Amino acid sequence: MDNEDSIEIGYESIIPMEEYLAAGAHIGTQQKTKDMMKFIYRVRTDGLYVLDIKMTDQRIREAAKLLAKYDPAKILVISARQYGQYPVRVFAKKIGAQFKIGRFIPGTLTNPAYDGFMEPDIIVITDPSGDSQAVTEASNAGIPVVGLCDTNNSTSNVDFVIPTNNKGRKSLAVVYWLLTRQILAEMGEERFAVNYEDFETML
Repeated sequence: MDNEDSIEIGYESIIPMEEYLAAGAHIGTQQKTKDMMKFIYRVRTDGLYVLDIKMTDQRIREAAKLLAKYDPAKILVISARQYGQYPVRVFAKKIGAQFKIGRFIPGTLTNPAYDGFMEPDIIVITDPSGDSQAVTEASNAGIPVVGLCDTNNSTSNVDFVIPTNNKGRKSLAVVYWLLTRQILAEMGEERFAVNYEDFETML
């Protein structure tokens, strides 16, 4: 860990900050949006924007508190992005939520005549770009959206942002693992039985 990615002394994170860094959860893209500027810690010499990992940690805690207030069966977790599909499935299974992976069929949240129509109370998306159809439909249907957002994402229809690398295999695994742990803790369930290895997509 270089000094520029170091974290303030005394802050107690869910897991050691080094574990976030090892998973690359802080590594953004070479693009930044106005929406995501407040979550960016610095820009590296190679042009990659680095996310503020403390904010990632805080937002995971807050998102878990929010999601724990909902009936898990009415939470829908979504990922079109390949590396998000496996951790999304595990996350949904562990907390009892619904999930949609791969292509999001238009009308899933807005067309009651469609056989696959769903009426979740809240959705969690892996990437506002890849999951844009779901975000648009949720916005139209008045369904709140929790989104994993990278430095290049627009967050205009995302109600709660978790700033993180939403493209990396290890990063997505660590974020969904921690969300699962924290939600189960909020629900009074055993969180330490949930292992990071369960969430990591195999190459």
